[in-house]
Amino acid sequence: MTNGLTYAQAGVDIDAGNALVERIKPAAKRTARSGSMSGLGGFGALFDLKAAGYSDPILVAATDGVGTKLRIAIDTGNVDTIGIDLVAMCVNDLVCQGAEPLLFLDYFATGKLDVDQATRIIEGIATGCEASGCALIGGETAEMPGMYHKGDFDLAGFAVGAMERGSDLPAGVAEGDVLLGLASNGVHSNGYSFVRKVVELSGLGWDAPSPFSEGALGEALLAPTRLYVKQALAAIRSGGVHGLAHITGGGLTENPPRVLPEGLACAIDLNAWTLPPVFRWLATTANMTQAELLKTFNCGIGMILVVRPDRAEAIAALLAEMGETVVTLGHVVPGEGVVYSGKIL
Repeated sequence: MTNGLTYAQAGVDIDAGNALVERIKPAAKRTARSGSMSGLGGFGALFDLKAAGYSDPILVAATDGVGTKLRIAIDTGNVDTIGIDLVAMCVNDLVCQGAEPLLFLDYFATGKLDVDQATRIIEGIATGCEASGCALIGGETAEMPGMYHKGDFDLAGFAVGAMERGSDLPAGVAEGDVLLGLASNGVHSNGYSFVRKVVELSGLGWDAPSPFSEGALGEALLAPTRLYVKQALAAIRSGGVHGLAHITGGGLTENPPRVLPEGLACAIDLNAWTLPPVFRWLATTANMTQAELLKTFNCGIGMILVVRPDRAEAIAALLAEMGETVVTLGHVVPGEGVVYSGKIL
């Protein structure tokens, strides 16, 4: 009698999955916050909104990935911070609605589970959650042979936040409001299909010295997306914030108008800050026009706050105290979209 086929022989190792859950339990525990109710391993994850301090809450949900930045992480083997990007892409969006991120779940899929690599990725997710005051309460690890090339994996994130009823943003955006920009940490997690094309054009490998910073090119391009949650929430709670725009796909041109009522535009002075070297290198190497650059990348500004004029100075000071580099970008004016003055290139 021949031995029967096992699931492991088909390419799925249940034991490896169980080992991963045990390895990541301390990381998940590190992110516990008021409202957290259960550890990993159940069929679902519980969260107590009342214990988190809410009396009449509205829930807000967001989901995202990190795009083809994953390709660089996989090709360089540097997977330690890609989880921070995953969290940032979700929670930075939530806070733009005026919500406090409360819980996070991740989806990690690969052809063959490497427990050490997966642990490093999820440790990064936990780091992002911890910095955002958000509990990592569960997730899914899927081993899918035949679906992914050797060494490849995919990541998705899901964040849920809450706000008290009637406190959602944007609200009250008006002509004359001041635009405060918060510095980015490089390319963040949008535009990487373009970035990879530019690197191909340059003829450089990921391990080549970076033309615009210290260290290797791949390492420089993996600088994790900044988390703006605690700073943005502090600004909102201080009063006078009418809206926030996370500068993601569509860059500075497409995102700020998302918080404006009809008939209003953002007037942005491009001379208000200096274009960071990574964007100058990308623009020069690809011979980009200024318009294309502004529509593709964050160009050094990762989050914009639309604030009441009489509160602008105090909010800028509060954000600076919390470690932000704050730039007064311009004002809300009559019109449509974004109106630029000055030159960034």
